[in-house]
Amino acid sequence: MDAAGRTTGTKYECLLFDMDDTLYPLSSGLNLACRKNIQDYMLRHLNIEESEVPRMCLELYKEYGTTMAGLKALGYEFDNDEFHAFVHGRLPYDTLKPDPVLRSLLLSTLQRKIIFTNSDKKHALEVLNRLGLEDCFEGIICFETLNPALEPVEFMDALDDNAVLSGDEGGLDITDSSAANSVSSKRRVLCKPALEAIEAAIRIANVDPKKTIFFDDSARNIASGKAAGLHTVIVGSSVLIPGADYALSCIHNMKEAIAEIWEGEEGEQQEQVIQSTTVETVVLA
Repeated sequence: MDAAGRTTGTKYECLLFDMDDTLYPLSSGLNLACRKNIQDYMLRHLNIEESEVPRMCLELYKEYGTTMAGLKALGYEFDNDEFHAFVHGRLPYDTLKPDPVLRSLLLSTLQRKIIFTNSDKKHALEVLNRLGLEDCFEGIICFETLNPALEPVEFMDALDDNAVLSGDEGGLDITDSSAANSVSSKRRVLCKPALEAIEAAIRIANVDPKKTIFFDDSARNIASGKAAGLHTVIVGSSVLIPGADYALSCIHNMKEAIAEIWEGEEGEQQEQVIQSTTVETVVLA
């Protein structure tokens, strides 16, 4: 998937979106439920002292970007897929409803649109489907993308543009082998806000950071995105933070706050919206 030839004549050529607490509000309750599930996993499967779990969970998140990454760094061994299934398998997804306003905004833009999340692909697909945004993005850069079970491959080149984002096809899922997964489970987890993770996402997506705008709800991720050369938008805050070029109290405000995204799109917009409804998202992993 060559980025060349996809320019629209606008200031930005790609919109790179975090997903959780960015495309939907923190008030959905998924964040709190996810934290509880992580703590339950630490208690039940890793046999960590109950009184230590809440503090340890928070401190590892702050230091490593995700609690999972911190646990791996400390030497805890567990299966990545089992961890994600436990943590995300019991989330209250029913709180997420279709968002026609955001869908309309996304489909009205001509730029490439890519999800960049620390979560696993199954969770990412579930969230996008619940929000009614499953066909609004070109691809998803997720946990499996940055932490492949087998030797890294050029995911953008390896996947067919028309591949369906189901995770059922053997050709799309490089984590089918439990043996391979056990190997990757002992590696350092690469995730935001590590600058290395941001730079890897830029390479995988084949984008020019100077023409890419990055939306995220995390101040640390925004700082790393700016360090990597991206334009940045802090979501969920009406106040600019260090490293942020824009601040959005809600993702729905993006057109009012960042009109440059839509500049020069008159006359092309209607055709783009019609075509976008037929695009299937690809997991870049």
